[in-house]
Amino acid sequence: MATSSSCYTSPFHTITSSSKHQPTLSPSTAILTCSTKRSPISLRSVQRQPVVVTAAANAVEVEKSTVSKTPSKVLPFRVGHGFDLHRLEPGYPLIIGGINIPHDRGCEAHSDGDVLLHCVVDAILGALGLPDIGQIFPDSDPKWKGAASSVFIKEAVRLMDDAGYELGNLDATLILQRPKLSPHKEAIRDNLSLLLGADPSVVNLKAKTHEKVDSLGENRSIAAHTVVLLMKK
Repeated sequence: MATSSSCYTSPFHTITSSSKHQPTLSPSTAILTCSTKRSPISLRSVQRQPVVVTAAANAVEVEKSTVSKTPSKVLPFRVGHGFDLHRLEPGYPLIIGGINIPHDRGCEAHSDGDVLLHCVVDAILGALGLPDIGQIFPDSDPKWKGAASSVFIKEAVRLMDDAGYELGNLDATLILQRPKLSPHKEAIRDNLSLLLGADPSVVNLKAKTHEKVDSLGENRSIAAHTVVLLMKK
């Protein structure tokens, strides 16, 4: 390293001396020395690359292994969010929260298309750190064709109970342009509370229009959001 250090200082001294002949050898020597200095650095960087990649690969494998083998951490409470959306088409019943709502169209879906119950199931599964409703009840399975969504809710409640949790509270928002849900909200909430085995006081339901914007506002679809708080028993 002492030789390479002089390489960088030598040209400057040569220039200040105003010599016309002395720099002839000095620049080539400096260049040769600099290339010698840089060579081990580039070699070291080349050697490090596979080490870093290998370490990253091992880290990914460890994380995957941990996720697959480590049980869910026991927490005093868990929060989950669910979302669902379905197209509205003529010739289908409109079922929300297990209640048949009079309307000129309903949800096109593999099961009964209950957007609220599907959303609630996803929120519970999410809080428990489990796969979503589409993985547990795939629409590719013919046994779920036309199935009542109350079946999905009961399974989600069973999983919640097996994990040692109970519902703290639930807040759901339905988004649709028509029909107005005000006359049906209490019936929907009471039935949802019954399916969850929860007191109606911890189940809240809101309904919003979409101000005639996009498919929701044009009465071509319906959506729902749900947030749940699960408490350790």
